[in-house]
Amino acid sequence: MSPIRRVVVIGCGLIGTSVACALRRAGVRVELADHDPWALAQAARMGAGTALRTGAGPADVVVIATPPSSVAAVLREAQDRELGTVYTDVASAKTRILAEAERNGCDLARYVPGHPMAGREVSGPGAARAGLFEGRTWALCPHPALSPRALRTAAALATACGAEVTLLAPDAHDRAVAAVSHVPLVLSAALAARFATGDLDGPADPIPGGDVDGLAGAAMGGDVDGLADAAPGGDGLALAAGALRDVTRVAGSPAGMWRDILAHNAAPVADLLDAMGRDLHRVAAALRAADDGPVADVLARGNEGHARIVRALSRTREPQRAAS
Repeated sequence: MSPIRRVVVIGCGLIGTSVACALRRAGVRVELADHDPWALAQAARMGAGTALRTGAGPADVVVIATPPSSVAAVLREAQDRELGTVYTDVASAKTRILAEAERNGCDLARYVPGHPMAGREVSGPGAARAGLFEGRTWALCPHPALSPRALRTAAALATACGAEVTLLAPDAHDRAVAAVSHVPLVLSAALAARFATGDLDGPADPIPGGDVDGLAGAAMGGDVDGLADAAPGGDGLALAAGALRDVTRVAGSPAGMWRDILAHNAAPVADLLDAMGRDLHRVAAALRAADDGPVADVLARGNEGHARIVRALSRTREPQRAAS
């Protein structure tokens, strides 16, 4: 049985509500707070907990499930109100938030930076799942001011949610999450953005009146230019299949949320994008020069990297594919 009896969750979005639902399932008493009354009411209707009441005394843990840009301010306010004994968060960048918390005068001994590696492309309390964290990694990021007791309590909370705890220094966490989460989101969005206008390579006229016979006739007659003019749209989506869907899946994640996340992990993400950009430029130049060497090199390293990814994922349970 979890040693945690009462938790306050601040922020009733996807992750906060999922944390609350997981804890409720584990028998923990949960109280909820959110600046949006609708989100708070929906989370409560889902059984995630009850609205936070004043005067109830400090909870065992306060979970701050707000956007990264507001974590430090919410932490300071919660500590000023003595809402809990231990405080943690679920934001997906750590170094900048920890520095902001220190500047804000927060009690860092009781603050455990945390990040559950789970999520979905949809947002809001209605997307929450009690089982979202089962078998998933939950990173906790100790820092020099942190008390061992606070770390043990945060680890017990993650375990109660069904997650597996991993300890990482804040800067190591941010570099790792840039590679496995933040940069994949940017690359997914960059590819999907090529289809945003429905005009990848330039405008093309639709098949006039759906004249498939005419289209076939143009092909049989060798009229390749006429065939191209009649092609349905200039973005190629008529030919889209699973590969495009898989690569662009996380591009559907909320843009505002991700602007905030990327701003809080800007340097590691930018460094990795620069490195990948160099690979892409090499491939583009090699293709134009009919030089197979750089193309083969990137493809071969891609095979090796994919094999490592598959092996790593096979060692963990994956109840669902997720963005974080």
